Amino acid sequence: MPTSNVPTPLRSAALALALLPFALAATLCAQDVQPVQITVDAAHPGASINPSMFGIFFEDINFGADGGLYPELVKNRSFEFQEPLTGWHEVLGFSPKGIDSPKGELAIRTEDPLNPSNPHYLHVRVYDPGYSFYNTGFRGMGIESGAEYRFSAYVRTTGPKSIRATITDDTGHEIGSGTLQSLSSQWARYETVIRATATSQHARLNLILDEPGQLDLDMVSLFPVDTFKHRPNGLRKDLVQLLADMHPGFLRFPGGCIVEGRQLATRYRWKNSIGDIAQRKTIINRWNDEFDYRPAPDYFQSFGLGFYEYFQLAEDIGAQPLPILNCGMACQFNTDETAALDQLGEYIKDALDLIEFANGPVTSPWGKIRAQLGHPEPFHLTMIGVGNEQWGPRYVERYKLFAARLKAEHPEIRLVVAAGPAPSGEPFNSLWATWRTLHADIVDEHYYMSPDWFLTNTARYDHYDRSGPKVFAGEYAAQTVGTTSADNRNNWKGAIAEAAFMTGLERNGDVVQMASYAPLLANVEAWQWKPDAIWFDNLHSYGTPNYYVQRVFASNAGTRIVPVTPQAESGLYTSATLDERTHELIVKAINNTASTRAATLQLNGLSPSGTIRVTTLASADLNAENSFDHPTAVSPQPSTLDAKSNTIPVQLAPYSVTVFRIPTQ
Repeated sequence: MPTSNVPTPLRSAALALALLPFALAATLCAQDVQPVQITVDAAHPGASINPSMFGIFFEDINFGADGGLYPELVKNRSFEFQEPLTGWHEVLGFSPKGIDSPKGELAIRTEDPLNPSNPHYLHVRVYDPGYSFYNTGFRGMGIESGAEYRFSAYVRTTGPKSIRATITDDTGHEIGSGTLQSLSSQWARYETVIRATATSQHARLNLILDEPGQLDLDMVSLFPVDTFKHRPNGLRKDLVQLLADMHPGFLRFPGGCIVEGRQLATRYRWKNSIGDIAQRKTIINRWNDEFDYRPAPDYFQSFGLGFYEYFQLAEDIGAQPLPILNCGMACQFNTDETAALDQLGEYIKDALDLIEFANGPVTSPWGKIRAQLGHPEPFHLTMIGVGNEQWGPRYVERYKLFAARLKAEHPEIRLVVAAGPAPSGEPFNSLWATWRTLHADIVDEHYYMSPDWFLTNTARYDHYDRSGPKVFAGEYAAQTVGTTSADNRNNWKGAIAEAAFMTGLERNGDVVQMASYAPLLANVEAWQWKPDAIWFDNLHSYGTPNYYVQRVFASNAGTRIVPVTPQAESGLYTSATLDERTHELIVKAINNTASTRAATLQLNGLSPSGTIRVTTLASADLNAENSFDHPTAVSPQPSTLDAKSNTIPVQLAPYSVTVFRIPTQ
């Protein structure tokens, strides 16, 4: 029927229906272009917060210490692995005396060792000149052209008077050499410096003996001369620099599950990790065979990176030290071995002695040892973790014994206790009830959850008891596929979800005292766990998007909470703090949508007094990742913003974290 014959009211209704989709679209577009108002109530600042709340958690997982942060290039330098020749191989060849006669042989012995802590050593019998063997390093050795490497070993000999050392690249080409000379018949340490003539990521160290006879070797080392702050037993420069660039408020060490060990015999004992590195007892790493899909039979702990070095590292990067100690319980996911209550005295004494080692005067027994190691000044220890990720009545019983002694003798030291391995349910709920009753200082919560969990839990701490124990978000990371999955990715989807969650930590900074992403480091050729903040190989390293989120938050922490609205609404997440040290208002805004969002910062109670510094971390692609070829694909970008009033129009990029540092009057 022709529309001209339809009554006018019906024609009008039909036209309205026809145009309805276009009207709705126009309305939605109008809503999109309307700036969202972010209101910051600086006239009513809230509670003081810990300006050091965002820190780092180090654990020797993913070859993070030996083969990573600790830059020793020789694997199994003291021959103490379960297979004592792990990493060591003969150069195949035959003696001129006959095709079936080798030029020499290698054997492991323990008679009259260098020291009883590491009793195994390598006994070498040389039949003919030119006998040689080599070490493969940690998936090869990273050697840089022009760099110097200190080759050293403890040696005693009844024959050869020198050892030639060469470094060869992965084609067998020699790229450096040196000689240990005038060897004697008694154990003694010898060293020489080798300058590399080329770069190789998978080099190896070859030892060559040109005289017949017998010789013993121990603590064979190839160590870069150029370490962080040029320390003789120092740390890998590029990795420490990445940590320092985060401006972390604290350093939690040495873990993690390695604190517990699979058995108590292989727990971390801090006293075995200080002093002469030749006498630090090598033990198996708890992550050696944890995952069937990533076995690491060559993963041990030499403790070259020990508690003295951890304290020194914390001081070097401006972080407060947070050591975690075994409480008499092995890993409950493994053997669940537990020391009897009447055996706990040794564990408690270790904690008391550690406080003295860190803070005691040089006239005290352990303070004197610290001074002898080169640090007469105290390390200013203020907190200790009792256990790592324990739970259950046995844990509470042991904590009570620790707390009774430590609080009586060192009331200035705050104790960190565990809330179990999960962020809800049991044993989380019952542990929290116990810690409230016992008035615990700080409770360590862990969450390895999906990105969606982080996005929906930004208000997690809004209703925590302000008068109860404080919170340490001690281990967290968005698992893009699933917890412990080998397919997890360090992509922007996970990182921006973590950033949104961290705004909730910051808004509740009167409850949440500390927070740290985990794990920190991963060797790309020897990892056990994904995702991780920093990836490295033998020569290179890069920070992931997750690393840069941590860096942006830690570098822009305030001292006092400022109310802000909206806090979490339609993909927008915010927090605000005052930095009373620099007289700046810091506003963080996370836009977790695919569109640019116009926004207005409405500052109530103050006016900007200069140029606003802006840091933006963004990617339109949620699957974006950094890599060795593109290490800063997702990384912070600085800019500035002129503000003429306390109403400031801004643009929030798609899928972005934006930080505004606003100087105030």
